[in-house]
Amino acid sequence: MDTWILLRGLTRETAHWGRFANDFQSAWPDAQVVALDLPGNGQLHARPSPPTVQGMVAACRTELARQGVRPPFRLFAMSLGAMVATEWARTAPADIAGCVLVNTSLRPFSPFFHRLRPRNYAALLGLALLHRSPEAIERTVWRLTSNAPDPRHAVIGDWVAARARRPVSAINALRQLVAAARYRAPTVAPSPPILLLASQNDRLVDSRCSQAIAKSWHCALALHPHAGHDLPLDAPLWVLEQVQQWLLRADPSKI
Repeated sequence: MDTWILLRGLTRETAHWGRFANDFQSAWPDAQVVALDLPGNGQLHARPSPPTVQGMVAACRTELARQGVRPPFRLFAMSLGAMVATEWARTAPADIAGCVLVNTSLRPFSPFFHRLRPRNYAALLGLALLHRSPEAIERTVWRLTSNAPDPRHAVIGDWVAARARRPVSAINALRQLVAAARYRAPTVAPSPPILLLASQNDRLVDSRCSQAIAKSWHCALALHPHAGHDLPLDAPLWVLEQVQQWLLRADPSKI
């Protein structure tokens, strides 16, 4: 049985997958799908976030072992989660059967102003440092990460409820930012197969980051023309189709 691990990004938790986690399970009903929180987020919000991506990998491996979830895994990971997936595949390749990396950015492949668009610096620092209501925070996150024409009120409401129940501390948000900024990926691709998915209209991270990684690592890349940074939110069916096609190319028995 295949096991998929879903990893979210900076200060996000498993609740932020919304319907996508169920859609993912429905696409592969015989697989085990585990949505995992990084320390400092979600069910683990009371724990300190590791200050390095390497520490996050170690925490993920420990948590999965505690839950009795055994490798090998396929990783579906976004943003900071994709950095964790990359380091996991580099340092423990026997754990990983493949990685799907969504709207990520990695040193040394792209300049900092592609990895995080400068127009968002003030908003992100405000999220980390200023005291705001959960609704104000989540509406800002939605504005930065979704290109849907209008706020999806059910989605915003779910995000607000998750933040109210499991708030991410300012120090943990900063530790995650620092870990992401400091992480340097290998210039040679990790050995497990990799698919990169990116949004050409991502307003947070320039899609040229994924294109640069794909060029250097010689791995598969698919670009969506309209979606925002939260690609599974804006274009879930497209994402699942891309993963299915990638698996089919690698091994028709996986579909």
